[in-house]
Amino acid sequence: MLLNEMKARNAKPKEKPYKISDSEGLYLHITETGSKLWRFKYRFDDDGRGKKEKLLALGKYPEISLHDARQRRDDARKLLANNVDPGAVRKAQKQAKIEDTETFEVISREWHNKFKPTWAEGHALKIMRRLELDLFPWIGARPIKDITAPELLAVLRRTESRGALDAAHRLRGVCNMIFRYAIATGRAQHNLAQDLIGSLPPAHKRHLAAITEPKEVANLLRAIDDYHGSFIVRCALRLSPLVFVRPGELRHMQWDELDFEKAEWHIPAHKMKLRQPHIVPLSTQSLEILNEIKPLTGGGVYVFHGRTSNRPMSNNAILAALRNMGYTAEQMTPHGFRAMARTILDEVLQVRVDLIEAQLAHRVIDVLGRAYNRTTHLNERRKMMQTWADYLDQLKVGAKILPFRKTME
Repeated sequence: MLLNEMKARNAKPKEKPYKISDSEGLYLHITETGSKLWRFKYRFDDDGRGKKEKLLALGKYPEISLHDARQRRDDARKLLANNVDPGAVRKAQKQAKIEDTETFEVISREWHNKFKPTWAEGHALKIMRRLELDLFPWIGARPIKDITAPELLAVLRRTESRGALDAAHRLRGVCNMIFRYAIATGRAQHNLAQDLIGSLPPAHKRHLAAITEPKEVANLLRAIDDYHGSFIVRCALRLSPLVFVRPGELRHMQWDELDFEKAEWHIPAHKMKLRQPHIVPLSTQSLEILNEIKPLTGGGVYVFHGRTSNRPMSNNAILAALRNMGYTAEQMTPHGFRAMARTILDEVLQVRVDLIEAQLAHRVIDVLGRAYNRTTHLNERRKMMQTWADYLDQLKVGAKILPFRKTME
């Protein structure tokens, strides 16, 4: 039997909380203190592993009448019909402080909350910062279906006008994903961002500066050893050329990812650009650095932590150290350690290119069209990493290193 106003009004508290059901998942929750709270029970699959039961708070009776509660339930059911989680929308609304469920900001935050678990933490923060600074102030409160292509282009050109052309292109890419999500969830019919391809001047691809000349590499290694800044940053600097991972991967290194017995660093998929787990064999030199820093940071989460042990080192820490050492943006960047290793391993040490590319965590396809996984050629890569570390040591002391006569087998 359906709930009515009289039943709701006359419901009395009991020793334990109880509920009075209405229909289609709506019920009134009565607490021990007499509060009467509207709840909507529904099921939703938000992780691909089957539908889970969820609850949505719809307000308090009598401030929210039975009629209003049913209307809110029906609004939530419309979202479910479009494969949208009403709970995620509510969370996005609270963050945006906007009641409309179909504004650009609410849908963007909902999209961000949905996909954030699949991204690296820094990537998720960067996307939200771009949205909050460059999009929400101008079109955040607009219903997404009412936004026009010229309106969106004007926002992108505002970013371009401050000299941030690359950022404008990235914003268009983010908008493309948001509009696609809005279309898939039934709240937009056209992808304006897709229409704007070619409307911005082409971005000039910039190559990140790197030192690849062995003599200059030797000078850099000596400068790193002489660095007098933070001990944590110094250790990160010393490890950078040895492991040549992406800067974000290095600063997010965690102690529980390290296997000292096997001399391996296991990076989980969610931290990698290609979303595939990766193994970095650790040379004896790398292990020495990690053992040096362990007494200082080993009790925390991150190997190279920031101001607190549960936060990673700043993404500008290594960059600032290089600048303090006198290296300009045109000479060397934190990402440049990858190009350094890629160039010298290939051209000087004559290591097989597929081993180098696999260790760089680039997508490598074999002759049968299969992508290499994290364990492919692991023993050969282990030898390569030790050879590389020994080569750097010899460079640093001034030894003249000749290229190998044969490629590594």
